[in-house]
Amino acid sequence: MNKIVLFFLLVAVPALAQPRADDVKSFTLQNGMKILVLEDHSIPNANMYLFWKVGSRNEYPGITGISHFFEHMMFNGAKKYGPKQFDLVMEANGGSNNAYTTEDVTVYTNWFPRTALEQIFELEADRIRDLNFDDKMIESERGVVLSERRTGLENNNYDALYQQMVSVAFFAHPYSWPVIGFESDIKQWRKEDLQRYFETYYAPNNCVAVIAGDVTLNQVKDLAQRYLEPIASHTPPRPVLTVEPEQQGEKRFLLKKDVSSPNLMITYHVPAADSADYYPLTLLEAILSGGKSSRLYRSLIDQKQLATELYVSMPTTFDPNLFTIYTVAQEGVTADRLERTIYEELDKIIKDGVTDRELQKVKNQKRVQLFRQLETINGKANDLGTYELFFGDFRRLFTAPEALGKVTKEDIQRVARQYFIKPNRTVGVLQANVE
Repeated sequence: MNKIVLFFLLVAVPALAQPRADDVKSFTLQNGMKILVLEDHSIPNANMYLFWKVGSRNEYPGITGISHFFEHMMFNGAKKYGPKQFDLVMEANGGSNNAYTTEDVTVYTNWFPRTALEQIFELEADRIRDLNFDDKMIESERGVVLSERRTGLENNNYDALYQQMVSVAFFAHPYSWPVIGFESDIKQWRKEDLQRYFETYYAPNNCVAVIAGDVTLNQVKDLAQRYLEPIASHTPPRPVLTVEPEQQGEKRFLLKKDVSSPNLMITYHVPAADSADYYPLTLLEAILSGGKSSRLYRSLIDQKQLATELYVSMPTTFDPNLFTIYTVAQEGVTADRLERTIYEELDKIIKDGVTDRELQKVKNQKRVQLFRQLETINGKANDLGTYELFFGDFRRLFTAPEALGKVTKEDIQRVARQYFIKPNRTVGVLQANVE
């Protein structure tokens, strides 16, 4: 049997058990909180994701990093459940949690047995309604965040390069500062800043909640109306209106650090997640770095042995952001040689396009990745919220395989020609400080 046909048969198997758009039910509470519910009774567990529409793009100079700070503060006590009680009560009920902050959103995740559903609603309602702004707790978490920032910059070369990269590639849009914020801002937040930010962005009308797993729609509705609906809404926050002007020429910077070999980062401005070019660029990302047969892996690592690490990223964000290529040179290899080799590979796609086989391979990869995410209740909840916020409608999650399938070789070549151009490029090099 043809290998490609066999692969499609294998891919189709998990798709038979995938949820459909009609399986997802949604309702909006009187206070404006939107809730998505996907019943999945395969195991006696459930997930709750709360997507707060607030990230570093909502900040301004003086309070940078404050969105990420709340990722810490939300676990440090409220009116009914005091400091550290959120974790303790959840663990006592067989659950666990996590959170993450990006440029665009702050997301809180809860995993728990179905028997703990009401307890989870009570915990969330307590911290949304009555978060405690205790002075000692604020100072304690301020120290934790400052340590986290310093450690990240010292120990992670990618972070060091990327923080400098965004400040150079953007000069108008708030994507120009790091999610974790600047040290001087972190040190000087006041309690009033935190309280004002919380009231503005942690209002229920600024949140989308997703519950997936062994629950029923009626259960979720009843508990949401009992625990969450009484929490008052607030005036919607002011939208982010700044648009980054088109870059008119290549930008470059050099960082010095005690490293054994150069680190190179190349970025290009690309559109937001709701753009028609998002899927072609996502597939182009995979063509460049998706596995050992990808273009850059073969050229930089396998064949020429120029690099030890390779990472390529097409972002999923509210506003236009940066397509990023990051690589670490082998000992004795210069950043200039790495850079030239990367451009040679990009130019091949710009001039000659990609093959049918390459395109089909990355389409298969992306479909399998999507299907695998939808095999777990955690993946379902996260993906539903992501598509609701970043693509404007959770239903687009279920048309994503079709959208990927429609991308042509001509689309790939077109976006490469449009975005991978020198005036749209910012290049950063991190290397040892050798005089």
